[in-house]
This record gives sequence, structure tokens and C-alpha cells, in this order.
Amino acid sequence: MESGMLLSGGQRALIRESWQRVSGSPVQHGLVLFTRLFDLDPDLLPLFQYNCKQFASPQECLSAPEFLDHIRKVMLVIDAAVSHLENLSCLEEYLCNLGKKHQAVGVKVESFSTVGESLLYMLEKCLGAAFNPEVQEAWSKLYNAVVKAMQRGWETLPEGD
Repeated sequence: MESGMLLSGGQRALIRESWQRVSGSPVQHGLVLFTRLFDLDPDLLPLFQYNCKQFASPQECLSAPEFLDHIRKVMLVIDAAVSHLENLSCLEEYLCNLGKKHQAVGVKVESFSTVGESLLYMLEKCLGAAFNPEVQEAWSKLYNAVVKAMQRGWETLPEGD
């Protein structure tokens, strides 16, 4: 994860400024992200089970206390990436392990593009006119770097022995 080459100083500033506006209400904005995710791909809903309970609808899932905890965790990961823009490589091991955990519960690598779309949607809804093409490009680069690190978690798992 070569964060120095990844983002320019201007892009890092755009990410920090925009995140500052979002991070004050992580659950509220996380709900926007996950509502959009379930709108784009309802087939992801069964991946979210707590105590073997299957949710009947996205609304039921989005209001479950366990899922709200998941939203907080997702927003904390984004916050950690924003906090370490100058040195994303220090998060490499953590993100790789996070990738392994996601694979273990049945998440497909392809689903991360839908999550990325949902993240950009949430940022656009929160930031309004401040969500311009430069902000979108900066966030896309950061998200792609995070996903690449998480994908390395898939690559380190042994093939079906």
C-alpha cells in the first residue's frame, strides 16, 4: 500500500475535509450507505445474520442493534483510513485480516464494487454540492486501496485442502 504515490496532497485534504462533515454522525450516514447497498444488491441481505436470525427485510436488518454495531465498525474502518492517509501501509495487516473475515462469512470480492458505489452515494447525499468530481476521484482512489488490501486476505487463504 503505497499511500504516498496513491493520493496527492490535495486529494488527501479533500478526503479529510469531506470526512469531517460525515464523521460527526457515523450511524446516520452509515445507514444511508447500507440502505443504498441493499437497494443496489438485495442478495447481500442474507450475509447479515446475528444469532442465526435471518432478516426478512432490509428495514428489519437496518434497525437491528447488532447491525447498527456493524455500521459503527464500518465507519471506524473508514475513519482509520482517513486518519492514516499519509501511511496507509500501517493498516495493511488489519485490512488483510478484515478481508479474511469477510470471505469467511461468504462475502464475494465482487460485492466490494457495490459497497464502493454505496459509499460514494452516501458522500454525495451528505456533502451535496461539495461532492464534486475531484472529491469523488479522491475517495475512489482511497476506497480502491482499502479494497486491494482486503483482497490480499482472500489471496492468503489456502485453496480447498
